Amino acid sequence: MNELTLVVMAAGMGSRFGGLKQITPVDEDGNFLIDYSVYDAIKAGFQKVVFIIKEENIEAFKETIGARLESKIKVEYAYQKLEDIPSWVTVPKNRMKPWGTVHAILAARKNINGPFAVINADDFYGFDSYDIVAKFLNNVKEENTHISIPYPFCHVDSKYGFVKRGVLSFHEDEITEIVECNVGYENGKVIAKPLDGRAEFEIKKDHPVSMNMFGFQAKILQDFDAYFTDFLKKNQNNLETAESLISEFLEKSLNENRLKLKYQTSKGEWLGMTYKEDLEEVKEKLNTLKVQGEYNEHLW
Repeated sequence: MNELTLVVMAAGMGSRFGGLKQITPVDEDGNFLIDYSVYDAIKAGFQKVVFIIKEENIEAFKETIGARLESKIKVEYAYQKLEDIPSWVTVPKNRMKPWGTVHAILAARKNINGPFAVINADDFYGFDSYDIVAKFLNNVKEENTHISIPYPFCHVDSKYGFVKRGVLSFHEDEITEIVECNVGYENGKVIAKPLDGRAEFEIKKDHPVSMNMFGFQAKILQDFDAYFTDFLKKNQNNLETAESLISEFLEKSLNENRLKLKYQTSKGEWLGMTYKEDLEEVKEKLNTLKVQGEYNEHLW
């Protein structure tokens, strides 16, 4: 039986947050948001976690979260490297960041041998989300059918500014479109500004948006690989800034009827740290969840 794997995208530095937010303590015991994510994933039945990180951060991860988790779940690391691209591509001199979230998943492809979930390291999704994904992956039969866990925008906004969210369109229990946008409040309205230059549009406060929590069948790795190669070919004149995003890969695949993307909203609360000012609010909400009995006073 294949391992149910949690893939954690943790290679970003968090420029708006102002530091390496993936290893910023959020409680008195020094735990990170990643600790709470893995705690929930273990409870839901995940058997392995793969952290996608920058190689220079490996010791920081191993000495902190790795030391806490290695006795509780199988832990592996994958490195997202700027130079991890085909030999026919030349990295621009001014390119500093890796190539986006599709590139991140491909960095971990050798660590994945079955169905897997994908999350952001700096987001808290709540146990219900992991439970939904685990049950789906353990029971789905069609290898081209996957799942997304969206949240109402008003539950995942930030009072400190616009945030990147995948704005969804859907029919019944399937997503039909994902548009990656900067979303925020202007003059009392929620405005979505597509990153690809399309015209901005208004959405309702409770409109479902993607928070990069997905459950994928292993076969999708082949499609990610083909998409990334095509991305590099199409962006040969824009490689200083271009990024290959999971949401854009999914939108293209949906348009071409290459896959089905189910969705189910979570009953859990989302917490995240886009801006440094978000940190104190995250700490307060986690403490409230402990008081309510959702987590132990001392997590581990």
